[in-house]
Amino acid sequence: MSEKNTESAKYFQSSEDIAHLGVRTIEATQQVYGKYSLWFLFISLGLAAYIYSLDGTTTYSYLAFATSGFGHHSLISTIQVAQSIIIAVGKPVIAKVADVQSRGSAYVIVLVFYVIGYIVIASAKNIQAIAGGIIVYAVGYIGLQLLTQIIIADITTLEWRGLVSRLISLPYIINAFVGSNISTSIITHSGWRWGYGMFAILVPAALAPLILTLLWAERKSRALGLISSKQSGPVLHQILDTANKLDIVGLALIGTSVALILLPLTLAEAAKGRWKNTLMIVMIVVGAVLIPVYIIWDFRFTKYPVITKRFVLNRTVVFAALLGAFDFVLFYISYTYLFSFVIVVKPWPLLNATYFAQTQTVALTVFGILAGLSMHFLHRYKYILIVGLAIHLLGCGLMIHSRGANASDAEIVWSQVLQGIGGGFAAVASQVAAQASVPHADMAMITAVVLLVTEIGGSIGGAIAGALWTNMMPGKLAKYLDPLLSKEVQLELFGSITTAVQYPRGDPIREGVIQAYDDVMKTMTIVATAIAVVPLVLSFLMPNWYLGNTQNAVDNTTPVDSKKSRSVQDRGAS
Repeated sequence: MSEKNTESAKYFQSSEDIAHLGVRTIEATQQVYGKYSLWFLFISLGLAAYIYSLDGTTTYSYLAFATSGFGHHSLISTIQVAQSIIIAVGKPVIAKVADVQSRGSAYVIVLVFYVIGYIVIASAKNIQAIAGGIIVYAVGYIGLQLLTQIIIADITTLEWRGLVSRLISLPYIINAFVGSNISTSIITHSGWRWGYGMFAILVPAALAPLILTLLWAERKSRALGLISSKQSGPVLHQILDTANKLDIVGLALIGTSVALILLPLTLAEAAKGRWKNTLMIVMIVVGAVLIPVYIIWDFRFTKYPVITKRFVLNRTVVFAALLGAFDFVLFYISYTYLFSFVIVVKPWPLLNATYFAQTQTVALTVFGILAGLSMHFLHRYKYILIVGLAIHLLGCGLMIHSRGANASDAEIVWSQVLQGIGGGFAAVASQVAAQASVPHADMAMITAVVLLVTEIGGSIGGAIAGALWTNMMPGKLAKYLDPLLSKEVQLELFGSITTAVQYPRGDPIREGVIQAYDDVMKTMTIVATAIAVVPLVLSFLMPNWYLGNTQNAVDNTTPVDSKKSRSVQDRGAS
């Protein structure tokens, strides 16, 4: 039996059992959309995508100034590791809510986290409040991205999904420039607090049309009897049943495990006694012990595990997750301190540095769209995936040389462009591959699980970047500045980029700081390039599903009706 037929038989047995209310609801709502309401849905998705991209192209640059304002610039990596952990664990939670309840309900929850998080950041009185606000906001930010991708996957066929999912990122091209000007103006005139706080107003306004459209369709589908709205049992029983379906215990175990293992990597340098501190060792040991506990819990005791056995046995899902994880490891190693690096090392105005920070994002968007278009005509994704990862490796390698203070501006920009080209190809190909390998009932969770593993890779990459920065930078500053500055002033330079840029280019102190940044960034880029080889090797082991006019490649249903469409039995994975 072919791989296609084997997968189909396995999933036909389980898809009806695992379809939750949210999955049945979205399938029912597709029957109530008319011409105008469907267009309104797409426009609302576009508006949500625009505000999401405006956020991503502005708030990234505020963190360096917010942490420097409290004298804790080196904690950027620690905050981002904690953020990545919450993002990783939050994705399956949001996907579970979208499956167990509805897509509209999940958007409402996402909006609440978004607004509360930014209010906390904007009113922060210390670095702890900034970290806490970013962690809360991260659930909303990534939830918005995830739900948008889930809805696109709900309503598109495989041959068009890559293109549509990337077209929704088009605002990044505009906002790379608009957002850069906004963030530069805010940092210069209004301050980073307003930069965060304004999204507590903009996001609810932008998401309202989409949420109202989804809730309207859900209500109408119930009124027409397309789906039952009845719930049985007492309220406590319903709450416990929902918690069971969300696998709260499993999510808590995996989140705690990842946090305890990775956070010490960035906290050890500042801890009393550093790695001799017993707490650092205990955190790592407990985190490692929780991994088998989580596996036993999810495979033996819970009825609705986050990562089910069928996901682990799905080769496409496993390799897509590993590709994403390694890609994020190398990305965060080289990117976590890149914005700070160019501000200190390059004689660029703040606006140009902000433009540079968006270079990779613009390339990701443009070439992600080209990859999606290519997948429509090729009806395959593996070739695009391999080419993309090869280009990405080339961009990482170029960065080893271009990170130098005396390297040409064109060289360092091209290193980001090449990584963006490769990343754009690889991201769309791996996501569509994972979604193609499962039935619709599993689609939201499989997307979240792949992104969960990917974000864990991001946490690892951020932790490695933080460990390299906090362990190497003080020594490098001492190497180049000991004859010039006291340890106290060196500590100030370590803790704030704004202190470093007060010294003009050509000043021995500024040049010493540049040399220190240069040495540390060189190590980071070498490590990132070595890791970039791994996903390229893994890509050759990926199956190559046929991308046809169906919702997925393991059955022959379309997104808009449940009737059997044309057979694709002869076009399985090759």
